[in-house]
Amino acid sequence: MRDELALRRTARTQDDLLTRAQILAAGYTDEWIEAQLTARRMLRLHRKVYLTTTGAPTERQRQRAALLCTGPSAALSHATAAARHGLSVPGDGRVHVVVPYGSSAHDRDDVALHRSRAFAHLVVDRSDLPTVSRPDTCLDLAVAASDPRTAMRTMLHAALGMKVSARQLLTVMELRRPRRYRKPLKDAARLLAEGVSSALESRYTVDVEDAHGLPRARRQAAVRVGGSTRYEDCEYETPEGPVTVRLDGWRWHSDRASAFVDRARDNAAELEGRARLTFGWEEVTGTPCRTAAMVTAILRRRGLLLRTTTATCECLSVPQDGQALTRR
Repeated sequence: MRDELALRRTARTQDDLLTRAQILAAGYTDEWIEAQLTARRMLRLHRKVYLTTTGAPTERQRQRAALLCTGPSAALSHATAAARHGLSVPGDGRVHVVVPYGSSAHDRDDVALHRSRAFAHLVVDRSDLPTVSRPDTCLDLAVAASDPRTAMRTMLHAALGMKVSARQLLTVMELRRPRRYRKPLKDAARLLAEGVSSALESRYTVDVEDAHGLPRARRQAAVRVGGSTRYEDCEYETPEGPVTVRLDGWRWHSDRASAFVDRARDNAAELEGRARLTFGWEEVTGTPCRTAAMVTAILRRRGLLLRTTTATCECLSVPQDGQALTRR
C-alpha cells in the first residue's frame, strides 16, 4: 500500500529530496519513479536521488543531495563546509563531502568525495546538514593547498575568517596529524597565538617576512599615545631603537576616528624617534618583494644584522645594501 503522507513528510524534512530506497519503502515502484521523471514532476540529481519539485535545485538542495547519495556517515567538508561557516573560499563548484576511509561511496558528478582515515576524530555538527567543524575545515583546506606557503596562508585566512583559535588548530592537528605541511601549519597556529589578527597581517608574515628571510616582528606592540594605550601591528627591535610597521587595512582605517588615532601614533613615533613604515593591501599582496626590500633597508640602517638564508621567494636574496629586490 502506498503511503503518500509518509513520503511527503520525508521529502519535507529533506529539502524536497527523496532517495529510491525511501520511495520504495513507501510502497511505490521503479516504474512509478520513471513515470515521474518522464513527466518532469521529479528531477534526478544523482543516481537514486531525486528532487520532487520543478526548477533548478538550490545550493542547499545540491548539498543535501550530495549527502544522500554518499551515505549516512557523510558530512559536508572543505570549501562547502567553509561556505556554510560563512567563509568564501575559491572552489571548483562541486559539493565537497567527506566519508570514512573504506566507505562504499562512489564518486559522483558534481560531488567531490574525500576519504578520511581520521574520520573518527572529525567533529561534525549534525543539527542541520552534517557539516565538518570550523577547526577541522581550516585543516582540510590548508592540507589541500598546492605548496607550503599557500597552505600556511590558507590556514591563517580560514582561521581568521571563521574565528578559530590557535589552541583549536593545535588540538585538531594533534588528533588528525596532517599528511603534509606539518611545520608551516604549526607555524600558522603559532602566529595566531602571537597576535596576528587580520588577513593583511597574515599575508605580511607569510609573503613578506617569511618569504624573504626577515625576522618575525613583535605583534600588537603596546604604545602610549596621548595618555591612551594603542597597539602597533608589527614592531622590530634594532640596536638603534624600534622600527614600526603599520598595516593599513583601509576598511579599518577609513573612518575619521581611526584616522585621528593613526595621525596621533605617527606624531608620537616622530617625537620618540621611532622609525616607521606603512603598507596596505597593494604593497603586501601586489609587490611583496619591494615591500620586503624597504623593511630590510630600514632595519639594516638601524644596525640590525640580517640573515637571509631562509628566504624562499623566487626573487633574489635580500641584498646587503638594502636596495630593492628584483626578479631573476
